[in-house]
Amino acid sequence: MTAQLTKIATAREAVRAVHEGATVMVGGFGMAGHPLGLIDALVKSGTSNLTTISNNLGEPGRGLGNLLLNGQVKHAIGSFFTSNPDVARFRDAGKLTLQLLPQGTLVEAIRAGGAGIPAFFTPTSAGTLLAEGKEVREFDGVQCVLERALKADVALIRAHRADEAGNLTYNKSGRNFNPLMATAARIVIAEVDEIVPVGTLDPETIITPHLFVTTIVKAGDIDG
Repeated sequence: MTAQLTKIATAREAVRAVHEGATVMVGGFGMAGHPLGLIDALVKSGTSNLTTISNNLGEPGRGLGNLLLNGQVKHAIGSFFTSNPDVARFRDAGKLTLQLLPQGTLVEAIRAGGAGIPAFFTPTSAGTLLAEGKEVREFDGVQCVLERALKADVALIRAHRADEAGNLTYNKSGRNFNPLMATAARIVIAEVDEIVPVGTLDPETIITPHLFVTTIVKAGDIDG
């Protein structure tokens, strides 16, 4: 049974929403926009058998790299696993399975999941090993590969500021995958630098509206 979440929580309280065997989207491009506090809390929770959807699996001993080392990840979907040599080691040992997607395909699959589009065709990866076992059709003389949309049980994202309702702003490259992931998961938990009263944020700077956000956690607020 999924834990009931309040709009503002600690990291430890928030990650109780991640159940055994869950599919979890995690924002970040490298370490930029990576919700390190939420990931650390998830590592401490011990919840395992997880499928992650993220650009990469962190770095050795950092971010999702710790979740991997702790044996909590069974399957990872992403596009840039070479930032963490532990990924190859775990895969070769039969402790991890991988689904490699081109980065643009990964982004579009998440966007499609949030938009309610079940699948799409793209020319990227046509004629390569990444297209093996997938449907291929020709459009205007171009071979295109059918890719399925991606959705998750929980998204762990990183934003810059939030108001108490959960409206989010982002800081430069920390924005990356985070806004799209906020649309494609049933539960969205955002780690932020600052929580301010409703009405404080300039509406023109809000990228993720509060309706997409389940819970916000102030960075550094770990225990509850």
